[in-house]
Amino acid sequence: MNGAQAMVKCLEAEGITNIFGIPGVAIAPFYEALYHSEQIEHILVRQEQNAGHAASGYARISRTTAVCCTSSGPGATNLITALATAYADSIPLVAITGQVDSSLLGRDVFQEADMRGATESFVKYSYLVKRADDIPRIMKEAFYVASTGRKGPVLIDIPCDVQSQELSRPFEYPKEINMRGYRPNTKGNAQQLAKVVDAINHSKKPLICAGGGVILGNGEGVVREFCEKNRVPLVSTMMGIGVLPKSHPLYFGMLGNNGKPYANRAVASADLLIIVGARIADRAVPRPENLERQLKVIHIDIDTAEIGKNMGPTLPLVGDVCNIFQSLIDADIHIETEEWIRRLEEIKTGTVDRRHFSTELVNPMYMVQTLSEKMEDDAIYVADVGQNQLWSADNYVMKNGRFLTTGGMGTMGYSIPAALGAKLCRPEAQVVAVCGDGSFQMTMNELATCAVNKIPIKVLVVKNGYLGLVREFQQKNYEKHYSGVRLYDYPHYEHIAKAYDMDYVECDSNDTLDEALDAFLSCGKGCLMVCHVASENLTI
Repeated sequence: MNGAQAMVKCLEAEGITNIFGIPGVAIAPFYEALYHSEQIEHILVRQEQNAGHAASGYARISRTTAVCCTSSGPGATNLITALATAYADSIPLVAITGQVDSSLLGRDVFQEADMRGATESFVKYSYLVKRADDIPRIMKEAFYVASTGRKGPVLIDIPCDVQSQELSRPFEYPKEINMRGYRPNTKGNAQQLAKVVDAINHSKKPLICAGGGVILGNGEGVVREFCEKNRVPLVSTMMGIGVLPKSHPLYFGMLGNNGKPYANRAVASADLLIIVGARIADRAVPRPENLERQLKVIHIDIDTAEIGKNMGPTLPLVGDVCNIFQSLIDADIHIETEEWIRRLEEIKTGTVDRRHFSTELVNPMYMVQTLSEKMEDDAIYVADVGQNQLWSADNYVMKNGRFLTTGGMGTMGYSIPAALGAKLCRPEAQVVAVCGDGSFQMTMNELATCAVNKIPIKVLVVKNGYLGLVREFQQKNYEKHYSGVRLYDYPHYEHIAKAYDMDYVECDSNDTLDEALDAFLSCGKGCLMVCHVASENLTI
């Protein structure tokens, strides 16, 4: 057995059934071995970055580690943005990149790139494989590191000659992992846990702030059970949308610059903020030092490096969300919060949305709300980056489905390949990608991947003819000096839909939005819909 065949055997042992990538000479031995696999299907994407985004969508829906692969040089460097995106969003990926022959490393030969050095800031760990005999151990470690602790991408860079090298001993995939220095803390310190329980019992206005780590840690169920048992209200970050359904009486919206004003007022009014699975970056809390002075903060996270990064906690607690909240459910917590919840409901009903939207064309807030209400109960909504992301996060009606977006890196073009990966993982689910006309043109080539592989996603383009969020920033800060943001009237979307054998729907009025969305969602194949919105619409 050679190295490439061993790689495939390892992937099969991990239960991998799909890989997203683009081949090249430096990864050709691996593709030859992959050709003979009866378990793994390769999905040929149209650009390497999208292999990473598609794997991200697949990983988030499957709640397992997903795999992408590319060749060396530009093929590998094209993947870096997707790795940075997955790292910022804590998505478990194993990325395999081909490399030039070992004897040529460091000589700047054709399509050589130092991928370990280039990705140092954007992966949890990286490997340069030097011997075929090391492949089983390295693959086992890579999947373990990617999927434990704070999840994230792991890079395996493997020279072409190592892929062709014969193993010197019979292939055996390790059953156990023993990595010196890597011991994720999952249970939580008992003394700290007792202090957390005491702090909750002494609070009169507790509030949970749930981030994406709750969902990544499969903790929605235990967090919801804790909230319902103890009547503790909850707000979320953008990545934490979905921890509680929007209609849940204890959910008080997304906080932050572009969140609900009543969610921000809830945080400001609390006496104890329990942050779980969130780093509380600038979009969520612009001035965390103000909150530190006025309330107690409990910060729960699987990653010690995230605790206190942006807001100093009164009580830090490191551990897995499921273990921690199961312990809190079992603990003796006795608090009375009905008056606090009534106050939050008064704040919510008394908050006036002072944003004004153009009466021309389609109101994007109404569009997102209507779309998500009409989507199936367990549908998957994938929001891109830009104004469309903020309108989506603010107005998406969460039921029992999933809301995917990239909140950490904020990578435009994420939605279409991520929706592709999500749909491949759950073919029976309704999957809708919502993007602006700027982000759509960054990855619309993946509609070919959808067509070839019969992955019928639905894509809704919010079209305003601009890179809308940058235009809004220039409007507010640079006296409407619109520089480099106009997209004009291209492409002709109906021709794009025809080119990829998709149905096409267009809407330019709130009066016809219901009918257009019904046609869009009921279409039995891939469908492209364009909603025309005014360029003057703002996010805040």
